[in-house]
Parts: sequence; structure tokens; C-alpha cells
Amino acid sequence: MITKNQLQDLARKHGTPLFIVDHDEIRRNYAQFKKYLPRVQAYYAVKAEPLPEIVRTLYKAGASFDVASMPEFMIVHENIKKMPDKKRLAWIWDKIIYANPIKAPETLRQLNQYRPLVTYDNLEEVHKIKKYAPHAGLVLRIRVPNTGAVVELSSKFGAAPGEAVDLILAAAKLGLGVEGLSFHVGSQTTNFENFVQAINMAADIFKEASARGYTKMNLLDIGGGFPAPYDNTVKPFHILAARINAEINRLFPKNIEILAEPGRFMIATAATSVVRINGKAVRDGKTCYYVNDGVYHTYSGIIFDHCHYHLKAFRKGKKEEICGVFGPTCDALDVISMSENLPPDLKLGELMYSPQIGAYSHASSTWFNGFPPAKVVHVNR
Repeated sequence: MITKNQLQDLARKHGTPLFIVDHDEIRRNYAQFKKYLPRVQAYYAVKAEPLPEIVRTLYKAGASFDVASMPEFMIVHENIKKMPDKKRLAWIWDKIIYANPIKAPETLRQLNQYRPLVTYDNLEEVHKIKKYAPHAGLVLRIRVPNTGAVVELSSKFGAAPGEAVDLILAAAKLGLGVEGLSFHVGSQTTNFENFVQAINMAADIFKEASARGYTKMNLLDIGGGFPAPYDNTVKPFHILAARINAEINRLFPKNIEILAEPGRFMIATAATSVVRINGKAVRDGKTCYYVNDGVYHTYSGIIFDHCHYHLKAFRKGKKEEICGVFGPTCDALDVISMSENLPPDLKLGELMYSPQIGAYSHASSTWFNGFPPAKVVHVNR
């Protein structure tokens, strides 16, 4: 793991704020996923952090990819663009899923030449795919319980299980091939029963489809939601993996391919933010630090991802106390934390850092108030 001394050395070399990505940690996370879920093909959810360097590392490690826009698709495609056409199209079919159930017509026109797998969850989308991307393979996304997930997704996407087979047969009637089912149990899911219930629901839909004459489905995409170990309340990954393995092996024969879309799991622990203290004040009796990164930048996950990132000092000072930490913009929303345990005697110009900040953080940075996103530094590539 990257050390505190290395973080400080990088800050001295590059300045701050920094978003430091450790590629050894990415490879470790991918290897852990494959170790405990050997039957599951891991499609990295590019939206979690779409830096081309991260995609390249996972591509070289053998990962597949979940994309949700043409720019994300092309970041992945950059790695295979020199392949012969036949080999490249076969790789796309096997290694990319366009997992956004709603796609613009112009997007479908662009996708059609690549013939990827695409998700859908309603009849309007079936007709749109037939018109603009008839060469795509279809995967029906179903709505499943998101109980206990940090970010709930079922209210926006997913067909009701009761209408699933009707939507499969509607696509087949138009000459489209429905390859299988997908679902998402919600982001950062610590309630492992969500996976158990969803896998069982999918198995029931497979049985109903077969009973009604559709026997061509050959894959199940169990989505994302695999929790990052932000604190000790998150159970070890191998416990969740054992539950998933038991269900898929019990309910799905070996000829059914199992996919998953880990994003946070792959990247959360692989990046660290380093910030500098630009200001200090005592407000209502509380020491408050003003740093050069905030919720409009690397700490955007506080707003968009409902996540809290702890800040740590590089040196021990007086006994720690509850402090506030604010970002650099003039917006009062730009609050990293109002209750961070920090030494109250840190000086202007000193550095702090936040580990485990790789997912849904830098990816949603803005240029609000004229402040640029943190500089990205890659280590162990």
C-alpha cells in the first residue's frame, strides 16, 4: 500500500490538491473479486472512475466493462481499436455491456456498428432498439429490492418481474435476441439478502420464459452494489461471495454465463486525496479548516454518492477534537465535514489526506467557482 511518506513526497512534487491512484490496489481488488467469485465475469463499471489509465490496467488484467455512454464506450474501445474487425467485434460482444436501459436514438445508431449487448426495461426501448440498433443483443433489466443500499436505483430502472417475460417475448417477436437478464441491488449494498432475493427472482423469470417458449437466454448479470470496506461495519467480501456462489450454483446450470458490474469495489480503496490547509478559523468554539478541495471536486461523493470521507493529519498534534473542514468555493454547501477528529493545532500550509476515495469522487468533479479538479497522479502502473 502507498505510504504516508509517499503521499507527502508526491504532494511536494506535484502540488495539491491531488487524486492519487494506486494501480497495484486495483489489480488486488480485481484478483480478489475473481478469487471469491470464480464463475462471475467482472465488468468494471466505468462510471465509478473513467480515467483511461484505470481502464487500461483492468483491460490488461483481463476485465470486461460496463459502460453507460458513448464516451465511456470509446474509452474502452481505445484499447482494442487496432484489433482486426472480426476479433474486435467478438471482444466487444464478450467484454462490453452497454448497461444504460434508456438510450438516445443517436447513441443507438452509433452502437449498431459495434453489435454490443445493451440493456432495456420497457416496450418503448424495444421499438427504439429495433429501429436504430437491430444488431445489438438485448439484456432485460428487472426491478429488485434495494433495501439497505446507500444509493437506491430501483425507482428509476428495472421492469417489474410480472411483466418481464412479456417484454422478452415482445423483443423476440420483432426479431431481436434477448440474451438474458440483469438487475442491480443498489450501490454499496451491505444487506446481502438483496442479492439472494434478486438471484431467485431472476431464476423464476428464466423458468417462466422457458415455459412460455423462449429458451434462448444464456446469461445473468447480477449488477453492482458490492460494498467497499469503508469501515468495520461492512462484512468481508468473501462472506457475500459465498452467498452469491451458493445461489447461482443452485439455481443456474453451468451453461448460463454470470456477469457482474463492480465499480466501487474495484476502485474505492485504490485512490487517496491529498489537500492543503489554506485557512483556519474558530467558529462557535470549533476549530475549522479551509482546504483546497471540496464537494464540487474530489469530495463530490458526499453530495452525489451519500458517502463520507474521513480526513487525516500527517502528524500528531494536540489531543484530537471535533473540527470542521470546508472546501475552497464560496458556496456554503461546500462542507466536507462538521465533525472530523483532527488536531486543533494544524498550521496553514499543512497537508491532510483522505484514503478510500476512489469511487464516484473525482469522476464527478466540476470547475465550479473557477476551481479546477484535483491533479491526478498514477502510481504502480
